[in-house]
Amino acid sequence: MNFRKFLNLKTLFSIMAGAILGFGYYYFVGCRTGTCPISGNLYISTLYGAMVGFILVFPSKKKDIGINENNNQK
Repeated sequence: MNFRKFLNLKTLFSIMAGAILGFGYYYFVGCRTGTCPISGNLYISTLYGAMVGFILVFPSKKKDIGINENNNQK
């Protein structure tokens, strides 16, 4: 399996899982009066969950804090 294809499937799966969790939050916890900005609307809650799922799987850059061996030699 190609790494890019795996990364795309992993990203797609996390977005779908986040959207399902966002919908679940709306359905089970969401406010019924409609005054809550995120949980008061089905579409916003689902979209917010999908965004969180994408952000959690998105790779972050790591700093290279290794010491260069050539600079330490005298």
